[in-house]
Amino acid sequence: MHKLKSFILESYDEMKNKVSWPKYSQLQNQSILVLIASLIFALFIGLIDYVFQEGMDFFYKEF
Repeated sequence: MHKLKSFILESYDEMKNKVSWPKYSQLQNQSILVLIASLIFALFIGLIDYVFQEGMDFFYKEF
């Protein structure tokens, strides 16, 4: 039980005093960047899926 209490206290101290947390404005900017990158990636994958589906439909109609 002592080890668990020591672990929790040390973890709390590390999170409070040793971890460098980003500023709120940095967090907002990085979140927006991740959202935009995710949207671009999703659109790209969707485009590839659409092109592949159309290609397969064309192929199956021919044979």
